[in-house]
Amino acid sequence: MYCAPVMAPVAAPLLGVAPAEVGYFVTAAYLGSMIGTATAGGWVERFGPIRVSQVGMLLCGCGLAIAASGALFAVLVGALLIGLGYGPATPASSVILARAAPPGMLALTFSIKQTGVPLGTAIAGAAVPILVLGLGWQGAALVIGAVCASFGLVIAPLRKQYDAGRDRAAPASLRSALAPVLLVLREPKIMQLAATSFVYGGVQITLVAYLVAFLTESFALSLVLAGMVMAVSQLSSVAGRVLWGIVADHLLTRRSTLGLLGVGMGMTALCALGASASWPLWGLFAFAVALGVTAVGWNGVFLAELTRLAPQGRIGDVTGGSSFFTFLGVVVTPPLFHFALGVTSSYGATYALFGIPPLCVGVALLLTARIEPDERRS
Repeated sequence: MYCAPVMAPVAAPLLGVAPAEVGYFVTAAYLGSMIGTATAGGWVERFGPIRVSQVGMLLCGCGLAIAASGALFAVLVGALLIGLGYGPATPASSVILARAAPPGMLALTFSIKQTGVPLGTAIAGAAVPILVLGLGWQGAALVIGAVCASFGLVIAPLRKQYDAGRDRAAPASLRSALAPVLLVLREPKIMQLAATSFVYGGVQITLVAYLVAFLTESFALSLVLAGMVMAVSQLSSVAGRVLWGIVADHLLTRRSTLGLLGVGMGMTALCALGASASWPLWGLFAFAVALGVTAVGWNGVFLAELTRLAPQGRIGDVTGGSSFFTFLGVVVTPPLFHFALGVTSSYGATYALFGIPPLCVGVALLLTARIEPDERRS
């Protein structure tokens, strides 16, 4: 999912578009994710979380192979397939973790699992530039796709353990896809979380997706150095996700923690308003670290709270339905960022502008936070 933003400065000119157009790749990918996550609940229940994860990884591999053909239309089709494969991952893993999480460590367990996302992004930031320099962007896409598809095969033996409780009669059709979304809409507390994820998810993916282009175009960093800054940002978010999981389990409520994260990502993005070519390299790394810890640090706490609020036996549906709104934010936000960038002609000003929504949501969460008696025991 994150290799395209790193490849964009090299791949985009060869495709006849500007690097900033990477936002449309992100939109296509997360449009596929919306479809994949909405239908995931039934598929996970019927075929098991491991089988669904396998199919998802194979779809990601196929999507990268198609995108590597080098035709602009094929790149967008590939993005859609990658999204279809990526979407079911969270509902599938949530079903497993809800059973496996130790008592009183729900947020930490989900946060540790969610470190896989920034770790993957860090690998993309560090490895993709090297692959691109050695193999070209198309060769790099093929290598990453092959690795991804291979892991889909490697996890096959885990089916016996994790797919044993599947319901072979569970509905798994496109017709039943709206059920998880309707479930979220009927539950006010879950809908509030879904709305929060709409804002946070959109801002997270947008700020990360444009980070390499921001660094190369505004600060004249090389692709390799910009990729390393992105990698450091994501590695810091790994520690951040674990830290926020501990905070949410033992110090604050999950709602308050989510509020602090919104304020943090908003304030970090606003700092970009002062961005200039005179910024030292350490300043760029500091900005990227703050971005990683805040904008990429909220997911585990969010998923843990969703799991707590989900009706009995509906964790996959609630996670899938809420992720639909997360991905909707991701679909909507990058094109808006691209439009705003065209108006302002400044990455710094556009970053700052898109820091305002999460800042407002974070303040609202903090002002309305209430300690629920059963929250930390769940």
